[in-house]
Amino acid sequence: MAAFIFTFFFFVLSALDGIRPDVKQSAEPTELMCDNWGEYREGEVSILEGEAGWLSCPLFSHPTVYNYTSTQSAGHNLFWYRTLEGHDLEQPIVYSWRLSKERERLWLQPAVSNDSGLYICMLRNETSTWKTRSGLRTGMGDGKKTLSRSERRCSCKCSGSTPRRRPRFLEGSRPKRTRPNKSSCTKITRRLTVRHKEDVDRATDCDPPVAMAPTDVYIPLQEGKTLDCPDLDILKMSEIKPTVNWSHVDLSSQRCVRYPFWNSQREQRGTSLQFHVMLASYEGLYYCTVQFQRGGRKLQFTRSINVSAIHPTRVSKLVSILSPSQDQVFTIKAASEVRLVCRALFPFIPPNSSWDMWWTVGGNVLEELPDRHRFSQSIKEVKNDFKDQTMESVLRIQDFQSEDLRREFNCSVKNKISFETRRVHLEEEVLLPSMELGCGLGVTLVLMLLLFVVYHVFWLELLLLYRSWFGTDERHTDEKEFDVYISYARNSEEEQFVLSTLRSVLENELGYSVCIFDRDSLPGGTITDETLSFVARSRRLLVVVSPGYASQGSQALLELKAGIDGMALGGHLQVILVQYKPVQRQGWVRELRSARVALAVVRWQGDKSRELTSRFWKRLRLELPVRRASSSEGSSKDKALMRLTSQNSTNSQTGLISNTLKDPQKVFNSAA
Repeated sequence: MAAFIFTFFFFVLSALDGIRPDVKQSAEPTELMCDNWGEYREGEVSILEGEAGWLSCPLFSHPTVYNYTSTQSAGHNLFWYRTLEGHDLEQPIVYSWRLSKERERLWLQPAVSNDSGLYICMLRNETSTWKTRSGLRTGMGDGKKTLSRSERRCSCKCSGSTPRRRPRFLEGSRPKRTRPNKSSCTKITRRLTVRHKEDVDRATDCDPPVAMAPTDVYIPLQEGKTLDCPDLDILKMSEIKPTVNWSHVDLSSQRCVRYPFWNSQREQRGTSLQFHVMLASYEGLYYCTVQFQRGGRKLQFTRSINVSAIHPTRVSKLVSILSPSQDQVFTIKAASEVRLVCRALFPFIPPNSSWDMWWTVGGNVLEELPDRHRFSQSIKEVKNDFKDQTMESVLRIQDFQSEDLRREFNCSVKNKISFETRRVHLEEEVLLPSMELGCGLGVTLVLMLLLFVVYHVFWLELLLLYRSWFGTDERHTDEKEFDVYISYARNSEEEQFVLSTLRSVLENELGYSVCIFDRDSLPGGTITDETLSFVARSRRLLVVVSPGYASQGSQALLELKAGIDGMALGGHLQVILVQYKPVQRQGWVRELRSARVALAVVRWQGDKSRELTSRFWKRLRLELPVRRASSSEGSSKDKALMRLTSQNSTNSQTGLISNTLKDPQKVFNSAA
């Protein structure tokens, strides 16, 4: 396009007799004017050594500017020159069976390594003929010019805006114009590189070497397409019938497959490869090796095509902003760096998917802002799914001010067919009193830690204190006579512990009413009935566990069973296990093992447990009924009355006393 515009202005300026750019016009009226377009940069030609190739003159790349047929009709001819690597002098090309010219193309069949260099195609009319007076004979004397000498003169005179050094055969002579100068000259340079097979980069070890860069082709998934070998149309224009061999290289598996392929969804038809249904596994490099005959010689060249799968055409190709959402609000902090993130999806639109993504602040792009130094933008690719790109743009704002909240921040995106913009909503972060909050949180954590330590060390005392304040005295809620019934093994050691220690502390120090069968039962009664009666009239059953406890058929086992049954059925009796001595697991009877799993065990630790402030008595008080302090008046009297009532009721059940009822109060007074 640039060449077309340049040429258009060139002809306009020529018509107005202006100054033409890039044209060297000598002060002498006899010099030839030549337009030099410089080196053609749009496409470097690379040919593999040993393969056929060609150079197309870039002057005819835009047919609206130069057309080969029209230029021939206008009396212009095309000449080719070359400059070898490391040389400055332009030399005319001598055509042969290997180097030949066909229309606007220069054929190399095949190319060799020393063909690399700059090639100049020059378009000039036939009237630009120059003659020189020299002692050197230039022809046979018939007035005809010698072609090689003419080519060399044109090469010297039309080399560009700066004439090259004068050839030796022109030194000491002066050109002479034979007719008015009505000629024109236009030339352009193109670079050719002949590459060795060892120097070619190959994707895998099995793919053929290719000098030219791959051609990109995009095929929608689940759709079809015909794949044609690049540059094959040039041979068809020359009426050459080539043969084409196709192969596929899967880049993911590094595997090469030659046609025919393993399935019928890719089929070669003539020189083309037909894709009936495109799949993701068909992506990769496809190589086409073209073989043909030219001038009686067998030649070939290889081209590569990079086939990529894209989403089907039925999928929407409209650009969309993924984030921020419509209602998303960014919380920012004043006097700090703020990052605004915008993410958008750009569907691929072949052949060349172009898109743009930018930020505007207050309706202006970043380059137009007066405080441009505070804003910067970066864009990166987040995801690529079959050429559909997910891009992320980050707008960084240095030293964000409260005034910036009144600005409008917009993220805009567009592609070939659609456009979308979205506003970013901002709000200033409410600063919390961090110092006060941190101090309060620290104090709270310290207090929680102290409470945890206090509870871990003094949990028994805390529970006892709570029970003393909020616990319910069971004497006001039931009609039972005893607080504790003590069950123990009938031997001297356990009996001494029960009578001298447990009974003494519970009755005298803690104020509980204790029932001991051997003390409170009257002789002559039935042991089973009295035992069951005592257990039923007690609020707690205190079991002193020792190695000799609960042997088969003992009274202690009866008491244990009665307590467990009363706890299970009515729930008005609780069983407390006091381990007086360690007992092996196999020494526990079945009832005791079951009770041990469900009940707490208070362990006696000898002399360490004798003090009332020891852990043993605190644990035991926690399991016993709540007892609040009461007036001492009549306390011993109440205990004696309860014991006497218990004896009367037991004797009346066993029939050992008469049916005549005696008032317990009178009996107590007479005894006193």
